[in-house]
Amino acid sequence: MRQFVERHTFWAIVIFLIAAAFLWMIFAVWPDWLEDAIGRKKTFVNTFLNGITLGGLYFLVASGFTLVFGLMRNVNLAHGSMYLLGAYIGYEVAEASGSWFLGLAVAFLAIAASGILLQVLIFRRMEGDDLRQTLVTIGISIIAADLMLAVWTGTTYQFAPPEWLFGAATLPVISTLKSSGDAVFIKYPVYRLAVLAVAVAVGIALWLFLNRTRIGMMIRAGVNDRDMLAASGVNVQLVFALVFAIGAGLAGFAGVIGGTALSIAPGEDIRYLLASLIVVIVGGLGSVTGAAIGALLIGLAEQFGLAYFPTYGVVLTFLIMVVTLAVRPQGIMGGR
Repeated sequence: MRQFVERHTFWAIVIFLIAAAFLWMIFAVWPDWLEDAIGRKKTFVNTFLNGITLGGLYFLVASGFTLVFGLMRNVNLAHGSMYLLGAYIGYEVAEASGSWFLGLAVAFLAIAASGILLQVLIFRRMEGDDLRQTLVTIGISIIAADLMLAVWTGTTYQFAPPEWLFGAATLPVISTLKSSGDAVFIKYPVYRLAVLAVAVAVGIALWLFLNRTRIGMMIRAGVNDRDMLAASGVNVQLVFALVFAIGAGLAGFAGVIGGTALSIAPGEDIRYLLASLIVVIVGGLGSVTGAAIGALLIGLAEQFGLAYFPTYGVVLTFLIMVVTLAVRPQGIMGGR
């Protein structure tokens, strides 16, 4: 952070001023002229929180994708199918057992196992051949989508979280003031706040895993110089299979989280695959921090676009990607 401020003082000041303006708009009581210009403060704050929590969900999906695609350079376009399959598996297990947490655990383990199979049977035979990886995983995603449609039909599913995650929490954010002078505080769903907390925890855990553990050092070394790591006695293929398992398992994990927050339906696999691609491109290949920044930007752009520019809202997402590629082609946190 200190190096960034020293190298880019102007941009650091701009970011600080924008952050200060946002904090003021969230915690201050809005004057009449601001409500006339933007609308109700409650709408603005809810949109902002929706954007952050959606960004947290996108990060959960994209964090696994950035491990496989960004770090290992394996083009897995079946990642969205893993998300949707994990959601379906978690739904079936949760419905059968009555335990949401069991569904979450089984979805993670089942999709992690499928990731290992995909790495051993497909990617290990196509190392360095990006075109073949792309075509094969597109084929796998199409077949998986048809199979899931045959098994679960086109019905939209949604399962309930644990009871203690129901309801809304009162935030220390004033919506408006009554004529009596009493403050009206904004309420927000507890589950969405829990999604954000889980995303932050996963992000911290992944960063520590990659940067502060021996296995993380092996992973980064294997990406940079696989032959040298193998010569040191490390089983490179085993390390890469572990990375693929974690990346795929996170997709299944996110499937249950997202299926509970939103819904499970055909087509969600394409949506989250596209979101993961954009997040990784904007954030930078192989960077967990970059994936978090990219997911936050995309989530906020989507929600503010839907709320304030419904006709052109989808353009904001691609505008962010285009600007990033034009100004910094390697991504916000990508290496050169």
